[in-house]
Amino acid sequence: MLSPRNRMRHSSEFGTVMRSGRRSSRDTLGVIYLSPPASTPVPGDGPAPPRVGFIVSKAVGGAVVRKRVQRRLRHLMRSRLGDLPDGSLLVVRAKPSSSTARNEELAVQLDSAIAAAKRPKSASRRRRGRDRTRPPADPENGGAEGNRRPQAAGERWTSR
Repeated sequence: MLSPRNRMRHSSEFGTVMRSGRRSSRDTLGVIYLSPPASTPVPGDGPAPPRVGFIVSKAVGGAVVRKRVQRRLRHLMRSRLGDLPDGSLLVVRAKPSSSTARNEELAVQLDSAIAAAKRPKSASRRRRGRDRTRPPADPENGGAEGNRRPQAAGERWTSR
């Protein structure tokens, strides 16, 4: 069981993580990770511990199945709290296949998803289009055809 100080309890925390966090998904679960803020710590207060929240929807199963999946995920996360930096937030979202997955499989996928979500973005890993060329810019039209903003208040968007 997770300590109360390591659990996310407020919907505002969940909302912040869901809006701003980095996502990573696997077959049985997905994680959303929000790194700790880079603000200066308040003197006298120790570092905030990492906090974890769980989302197990009705698609996973009935109440008994959902609670069992949540207990299994909470147990797996307890040993992984040391890998998270202080002040970080993590949401673990169970998928329907998590109810039938073995603990070993859940553990491997949880480790993989957390590592991928914590990995910093790099320019070399981004997908790039295959030899796509942009249409030549039309200076009279403010750029490419159909991709310009209206200039006057009553002007409409141009069609493609």
